[in-house]
Amino acid sequence: MLNVHIIMHTHDDVGWLHTVDSYYDMWVREIITSVVSTLMQNENRKFIYVESAFFTKWWEEQTDLTKEYVRRLVNDGRLEFISGGWSMNDEATTHYLAIIDQMTLGLRWLNETFGDCGRPKIGWQIDTFGHSREQASIFAQMKFDGLFLDDCIIKIKLLERPEAEIFTGVLPNVYWPPKRILFDTFCSDDEPVSRKKTSIIKLTILFQLHKNKLSIMQANNIVMTMGMDFHFRDALKWFKNMDYLIEYINSLQAVGMKVNMFYSTPTCYLHSLHESNKTWTTMQTDFFPYASGRHEYWTGYFTSRPALKYNARKANSYLQACKQLITLAELEDADTMTLQKAVGVINIMMASQAQRNSM
Repeated sequence: MLNVHIIMHTHDDVGWLHTVDSYYDMWVREIITSVVSTLMQNENRKFIYVESAFFTKWWEEQTDLTKEYVRRLVNDGRLEFISGGWSMNDEATTHYLAIIDQMTLGLRWLNETFGDCGRPKIGWQIDTFGHSREQASIFAQMKFDGLFLDDCIIKIKLLERPEAEIFTGVLPNVYWPPKRILFDTFCSDDEPVSRKKTSIIKLTILFQLHKNKLSIMQANNIVMTMGMDFHFRDALKWFKNMDYLIEYINSLQAVGMKVNMFYSTPTCYLHSLHESNKTWTTMQTDFFPYASGRHEYWTGYFTSRPALKYNARKANSYLQACKQLITLAELEDADTMTLQKAVGVINIMMASQAQRNSM
């Protein structure tokens, strides 16, 4: 039986072409509200969320009743936080202290708000323009169980230290859904999947993708991501169509189709891979320079936007100095939260703001 783990997710940049507040007001508030409402309608549905910077803003606007519903979703494993840092930081040009600080900021909030059930167990670096050994090492030393990247299952052995080993998976289709399977307000495909013609097209694509993945994964568990940048403004549309697809595909088991499709999370998927007792490839390297295609290497962000990089390093230095002074002077009521949040946001801006110079 081929188990297909459906990962419902949204990728929400904490600042890119617009500010954090602009993205939140335009799309993210609506995304999180729609997802939470839709999850509460069906106990089989699951969803993952990554960026704490956005979720904390949404949380502060909610009633006590809504917060209690969300806690139930988290405790039941139907809303799972992945990575959990303030942002999904760049890996190419950031300082390791800034990475640790922004991860600490997000993880501390999740722990204080949701307890152990809210603790992320998986790293999720799906849009960072290359991947470093140091980033994976940080996740490993934070006791994360695994790490997923954006493009074959591999295990990276990092820095020759046992505590820095982490099981790492590279997602087969970047972090996107299969082509023509999009159900959001951004999409032109408004025809419900339950209509016969649309169903045949989409199922054909799905099964072809499953076949390709199976030859790569060498296991009877594969992952399929369902989500895109700032998607799930209409979560009900996504889930209703996926409910139908899952029910229809699983019904084919009665006629011999050995495919079992279900809502899952990266944590559940990684657990299934561990249970398969397979031997995975070991690598000891960075994934730089980033390539988006054959002969298309992204290197400009290492040197472009020097003023941005200077200010990022300067802000990080101020933050470290403030932390040390607070500790030495035992200033329990000192507030560095504004600076911590700013440094956390600039972590993602380091490479993403320089994309146009990278090709």
